[in-house]
Amino acid sequence: VQLQASGGGLVQAGGSLRLSCEAPGVDFRFSMGWFRRAPGSRRELVASISRNGDTYYQDPVKGRFTISRILDNNTIYLEMNNLNPEDTAVYYCNALPPLPNRWAQGTLVTVSS
Repeated sequence: VQLQASGGGLVQAGGSLRLSCEAPGVDFRFSMGWFRRAPGSRRELVASISRNGDTYYQDPVKGRFTISRILDNNTIYLEMNNLNPEDTAVYYCNALPPLPNRWAQGTLVTVSS
């Protein structure tokens, strides 16, 4: 089963979105991450969270994005605040390290200026 993210959309700069992703069948001992691919760029890790709740954030999103996780059903969330046009990308979720056969289409986030 692919890990489909949801919650993307079109938002104005300064706005907020909340992404979610269910990860059925993924061992809860894996850390989970949110990735994004901006137009013309490579997919990159944006934020991650371990089973213990330890988090990592890419510098450009620190203080604006918050990753969270519910272990019971292995669902992860990405709360994105104060969005700017540079956050425009397709967002994906996956385990860490990523499971190659679990990538899905992602959810598109478009931030207008």
